[in-house]
Amino acid sequence: MLVIISAAICPHPPLLVPTVAGGAAFETDDLRAACDLALRRMLAASPRQVVIIGSDGAAVRLRDFAPGAPGLPDGSQPLPLLIGDWLLDRVVVGAERRCAVAVRPDGSPVGRWPDLADPTGLLVMADGSARRSVKGPGYLDERAGPFDAAVTAALASADLDALLGLDEALAADLLVGGVGPLKALATLTAPASGAAWQAEILYDGAPYGVQYTVASWSRV
Repeated sequence: MLVIISAAICPHPPLLVPTVAGGAAFETDDLRAACDLALRRMLAASPRQVVIIGSDGAAVRLRDFAPGAPGLPDGSQPLPLLIGDWLLDRVVVGAERRCAVAVRPDGSPVGRWPDLADPTGLLVMADGSARRSVKGPGYLDERAGPFDAAVTAALASADLDALLGLDEALAADLLVGGVGPLKALATLTAPASGAAWQAEILYDGAPYGVQYTVASWSRV
């Protein structure tokens, strides 16, 4: 039996890390604060373990984004899992177990899910479209805004069917960095769908032409 009791949904831009952002760190202050709040709420539910979920990809290190910068850890993982670890290290205060799971675009794990029979909190790393403006990494695509708005609405209402139904082909066209983790979120919380979820959007914006949404889910 799956026992998912809380979730934090956060994006994973390297610029979240002040040492990487350098002089532009202030530009992500609000986003960073929203992620911290989402994680504190997730941990306040007292999970015995935290599972970080992110899209699979090549392993990278934080120092790859800021060569020569001091104080950055040496570990390497796919970027979403790397940033998830960094975020969790900022706020964790207990002795919760943690593990990281990379997922495919359909939400299935690359390896296996850990044992989720203990009360579990999820940290779901999910960028939206990278085609929200002409300055975005993928330039502007008019479909990106409606897609991201639909995802944000689904996260705001804990609409599992909407998350499970996200169009993977369209998401790929729009350079969405989190469709797999969002589908995994819906899959893992579905067994508890008979219970009410309290969901709240803590951040919703596209400051660099990439959609960043931060949300908090907790069982009621």
